[in-house]
Amino acid sequence: MMNLEDKQLNEQAIAELVHRFYERAAADDSLQAIFNAAIQNWDAHHRVVENFWSRTLLETDRYQGSPYPLHARLPLQPEHFERWLTLFRETALETLPLEAAQKAIARAEHMAESFKAGIFTVFNEPRGPSGAFPAK
Repeated sequence: MMNLEDKQLNEQAIAELVHRFYERAAADDSLQAIFNAAIQNWDAHHRVVENFWSRTLLETDRYQGSPYPLHARLPLQPEHFERWLTLFRETALETLPLEAAQKAIARAEHMAESFKAGIFTVFNEPRGPSGAFPAK
């Protein structure tokens, strides 16, 4: 494994982050079923996510749009976000220069909190386990 100071922030490092993260997530007992059900074309998905992180970390214009609507339709629970973040943090620190890893982790943590707020609470009404709002 290379030294953190030897790592370069470039498209290759971002591609390595994405591929290594999804290898772990797709093999993870708590995340595997969600990823396998949602992603039919892994190569296309990797390209989209690489574009997202390229925009975030390198300020390119490769990604347009918002990832939230796609994630809001998934059968996610709060614990899925915690596992996702654990895997992402580990992978970012392994594949990116430290400053870029910290920026990516901060962005991922912010996204997770925002997604959880949008998915699990609307107007301070928590959703149930199925994602539905409780009956009044």
